[in-house]
Amino acid sequence: MSVPVAHGRWPFVGHTPSMLRQRFRFTSSLRAEGDIVRIYLGPMETYFVTSPELAHEVLVTKGGSFRKGAMFDKFVPYLGNGLLLSNGPFHRGQRRLVLPAFHRERITRYAATMVRAAADLAGSWTPGEVRVVEEDMQGLAVTVVGEALFSTEMGARAIEEVRRSIFVVIKQGMVRALSPAFVEKLPVPGNREFDRSVARMRAIVLDVVASWRNDGRDHGDVLSMLLLAQDDAGSGMTDQQTYDEVLTLLTAGIETTALALAWIFHEVARHPEVERRLVAELDEVLGGRPVSAEDVPRLVYTHRVVNEVLRMYPIWFIMRRATADVDLGGERIPEGAEVIVSPHALHFDPNSFPDPDRFDPDRWSPDRADDVPKGAFIPFGAGTRQCVGNVFAQTEIVITAATVLAKWRLVPVPERPVRVKFTSAAYPVGLAMKAVPRH
Repeated sequence: MSVPVAHGRWPFVGHTPSMLRQRFRFTSSLRAEGDIVRIYLGPMETYFVTSPELAHEVLVTKGGSFRKGAMFDKFVPYLGNGLLLSNGPFHRGQRRLVLPAFHRERITRYAATMVRAAADLAGSWTPGEVRVVEEDMQGLAVTVVGEALFSTEMGARAIEEVRRSIFVVIKQGMVRALSPAFVEKLPVPGNREFDRSVARMRAIVLDVVASWRNDGRDHGDVLSMLLLAQDDAGSGMTDQQTYDEVLTLLTAGIETTALALAWIFHEVARHPEVERRLVAELDEVLGGRPVSAEDVPRLVYTHRVVNEVLRMYPIWFIMRRATADVDLGGERIPEGAEVIVSPHALHFDPNSFPDPDRFDPDRWSPDRADDVPKGAFIPFGAGTRQCVGNVFAQTEIVITAATVLAKWRLVPVPERPVRVKFTSAAYPVGLAMKAVPRH
């Protein structure tokens, strides 16, 4: 086969040590070896796609020839068959049932929750107080996603359980996904905590579902939309399908948003000119009043800042499995082969984003954004598997950033520099910032 094997392959364990030791540097280096490069995760051969054009083929134009890949199989035992993991006709059917919950008129209703939650958080700070920003943003994301999902009194109990358990599920789930199968069977504290957290969340979510079915009304929340949705044959979701989608939305919706928000405040504080322009836009558009859903499209520069953070801090890589022989760039990818696309490597490709390590929101101005190739910017995936909550997430990020930055300057604490933990993305750890009143 003419597809080259990447440098850094070890006997028996393949490229796994190189990936874990060098992380983003290793995957970004692969573009120099070709548009498609073979890498081995242990004994498993995979095809790493480095060009945006071929990434677009995998995710969009030839997306029908791929399903979720090997990495996602590890999540099935606890995330079930929700949109993140399901495939084929079932996935298409579930997507049609879930999409109405994220239509724009619904998101306008959820925006009121976003505004209130962000204002409550910003209003709870005191001048000069040092906040651990990633923890604040995690708590905010739980509140917003939880209240959008569950609006009833019993839903409030579910939100408290989510607050208690979801980050255990996210953290330990990633450990399981990257570990051999036997690891999850070991009687170690992390496994026991994970199993207890999943069991608690399952119990409370199914209780809320049973309560809703006894009620049967549309409460204006996502759960109502899931349970009211019907396919062409008039069938709706079972309790298990509903649970799978709820847990999928919780896992995807909380982690991505919290991560982006934490890095926004970090980057804005590091770039005074960006902060000046962003705050000037907030003053002009809002005039001192709270942000609303109608304001979100008018916050043009704020959107550029959000896009630049999503470019610089995306997930590391995603996997797909070919369901038939596929031609990619003149190379035959055989049926059953695992294909890797790295949003991070694509987002830092200098051919698509000149000077990619520089934080530059103006690269998203219309005259420059039009030059970004298809497939080069995929913070929420692309094609039929693009995250259904992408508009929800972007709306939440803009509203939260606008609400906080209109009221506070968040100033880095030099004696407490942020640490970065690399797992499925670059996570800030101990992002300490001082809250200074804006006016």
